[in-house]
Amino acid sequence: MIGVALWVGALLIAFTFVAAVLSVRVVKQYERGVLLRLGRYQGTREPGLRFIIPFVDVMYRVSMRIVTMPIQSQGIITRDNVSVDVSAVAYFRVVDPVKAVVSVENVRAAIDQIAQTTLRKVVGQHTLDETLSETDRINLGIREILDVTTVAWGVEVTLVELKDIQLPDSMKRAMAKQAEAEREKRAKIINAEGESLAATALGTASDIMMAHPIALQLRNLQSLVEIGVDKNTTVVFPAPLMSTIGELGAFLGRESAAAAPSAESDVPPPVPMKTRAR
Repeated sequence: MIGVALWVGALLIAFTFVAAVLSVRVVKQYERGVLLRLGRYQGTREPGLRFIIPFVDVMYRVSMRIVTMPIQSQGIITRDNVSVDVSAVAYFRVVDPVKAVVSVENVRAAIDQIAQTTLRKVVGQHTLDETLSETDRINLGIREILDVTTVAWGVEVTLVELKDIQLPDSMKRAMAKQAEAEREKRAKIINAEGESLAATALGTASDIMMAHPIALQLRNLQSLVEIGVDKNTTVVFPAPLMSTIGELGAFLGRESAAAAPSAESDVPPPVPMKTRAR
């Protein structure tokens, strides 16, 4: 009898020890414990050391931290019929641990699936140019749709960002050609504006030189100074055409005037004719 009592006492002590171990739960600072007793919700446990009834109570620990969830790349056809692969990243956190446990079986998997479908839906409503340039508006639209859906799950989506947009090779080449043509157009416009400004400035300079002829000579001398920096250079500098023609005409006139008297002096005097008497 004493041996049986010892065995029973030992079993009771072991059972009590196991029950005590199974009843201890530690809820961390960033967690909340959702307690179910015989399948019914009994309350939420705050962080710290908590005790439950073994084999009767079940406590689910729910993390309240922000979770980073990548959204897999989705093959999407935009509104202008361009096929693109878009990936994104979503940030969410649980605000109601009870709904996160009771309302949905796996909150992370549910958010992952709804985020993928929402990404396809929102991006498909925009053109390619809008997808590339208006990412902030697309991110806001995705987050608003997710917030409406996930509020019943006790989850708040804090941020959604498009991470990568993959374009087909043919579209990349077309966009490169478009960018090159745009740059060529801008270069031609800038060149034309420069030519227009230069022509205006040259016209003003020519008017000034016509009013002040000595300015043209000064400019010619300045050009000679600039060219003569390299002392080994032989420069053939043409004189101004109109002034040269004028000077040549004056020279020819002077020569003609000087040659006229000398030609008259070289002519012999006329011989007088004698008359014969009859």
